[in-house]
Amino acid sequence: MNIITWNVNGLRANVKKGAFDWLISQDVDAFCLQETKVHPDQLDEAVKNPPGYVSYFDHSKLRKGYSGVAVFVKKEVAENPKNKLEKVEYGLGNAEFDQEGRFLALFFKDFVLINCYFPNGGGGPDRLTYKLKFYDEFLKFIEKQRKAGKNVIFCGDVNTAHNEIDIARPKENENHTGFLRIERDWMDKLVSAGYVDIFRTFNPEKVQYTWWDMKTFARDRNIGWRLDYFFVNKEFFPKIKGVQVLDEVLGSDHCPLLLTVDSKW
Repeated sequence: MNIITWNVNGLRANVKKGAFDWLISQDVDAFCLQETKVHPDQLDEAVKNPPGYVSYFDHSKLRKGYSGVAVFVKKEVAENPKNKLEKVEYGLGNAEFDQEGRFLALFFKDFVLINCYFPNGGGGPDRLTYKLKFYDEFLKFIEKQRKAGKNVIFCGDVNTAHNEIDIARPKENENHTGFLRIERDWMDKLVSAGYVDIFRTFNPEKVQYTWWDMKTFARDRNIGWRLDYFFVNKEFFPKIKGVQVLDEVLGSDHCPLLLTVDSKW
């Protein structure tokens, strides 16, 4: 099974750039998009329901053109009796965190696939506090699933570079949101709880980024941050075959990642 995650920085813009056509051409089993910035009713039918896929959207209820996530799953995967898609949950189940359209959980028979666009901590101390509270609420949610016997695959833009290897200029950014010690401490907590950062586990010393600042043309110089991740609970990790950072793919200020899971689960 192959799954792509990608912060598209506006799905409609991504479509205009031809990047959505690239996504469909990959013929993956599922793709998870963040920062879609769209209500599904604003999309053409060919994007909202591409041939062979079923789609699910969570959008901001507060303002248009902001946040948003979507998951597209092959119909044959969703309907496979061996690991059927049983239900979809929109949001963490807490009104404080569910107004911005950041979370989708797809419950298959043997695992939960979660697509999450975590808040950015910029914009003042209140927003950083919100981000940290969202982090804690998210960890509670996945721990609940794990304790119920579900395996967890989660992906998305976590909006934090975990360690110095994950950011081009760590010293210059240690006081900037996205690389604050308090944000990175939560990621330490996540790993300590038994969740595996798949890319870093397979590539302990590899320097590769997933986001570049467009205003400074940072991608041309590869001055980037690794903000986008696939995680699984450690019990499920033996089923993971690998992950690729597709940093040659354009269409957003982020690049996509491709996860390969052993189909014999």
